[in-house]
Amino acid sequence: MSNADRHGTIAQAVRESGRITVQELAELTGASEMTIRRDLDTLAAQGVLERVRGGARTLLLRGEEPPFALRVRESVDIKRRIAAEISSLVADGETVLLDSGTTCLEVAHLLRRRPVTVMPLSLQAIHVLGEGSSPATLMVPGGQPRAAEGALTGPLTLASLAALRFDTAVMGCCGLSALEGMTAYDLDDAAVKKAGIASARRVLVATDGSKLGHTAHAHVGPSTLVDTLVTDATAPADEVTALERTGIVVKAV
Repeated sequence: MSNADRHGTIAQAVRESGRITVQELAELTGASEMTIRRDLDTLAAQGVLERVRGGARTLLLRGEEPPFALRVRESVDIKRRIAAEISSLVADGETVLLDSGTTCLEVAHLLRRRPVTVMPLSLQAIHVLGEGSSPATLMVPGGQPRAAEGALTGPLTLASLAALRFDTAVMGCCGLSALEGMTAYDLDDAAVKKAGIASARRVLVATDGSKLGHTAHAHVGPSTLVDTLVTDATAPADEVTALERTGIVVKAV
């Protein structure tokens, strides 16, 4: 098991159990207890978990958004497949608004190779699109980054979105259901998503199946705002059917 795979396994185990010991993690991963202790120190420094005597515990309260450092390690293959499908739906020459979040960050890696104009809404995606030579044209919005997340929010971000019109908005979400619509964990993030959707001709949502049927507390808008949803095979079949009935095109990869 590679370091990255082991870290992902540890992060998921801590998240699911709430609290776990070094010995339990060593048995789960097949690594030595000394290696696990080093892993826990590394993950604690990244804000993924809290180091406690003999093991680790989760930093999450019930209903709280998992930290970016944890989410970026989860379901990487699925996110990359979703990103590849999203990229295939974007034509050369388009102007694209790219939302924050870990799946949209994977989209950024692909769009930087394309002759498109992109305005990303996170510091991480700005960095990806701005590094080295690229055929993509980068537009940088104003705004204040949310701590640890890097997502841009606030009046300057909203003003940037209001001043522009995009061919496509690629959006992430914390929850999406036919009944409750699109939701986010953060009120400021929800406001940015609303403004981004309003500024675009079409809306593509990129999210893994775990977000479907789930509801966070900050409402973004009804599901009918979405033109195409790209998700994966773990998406609940009943929720996919309900979303398709609202007129959304659903693509599972």
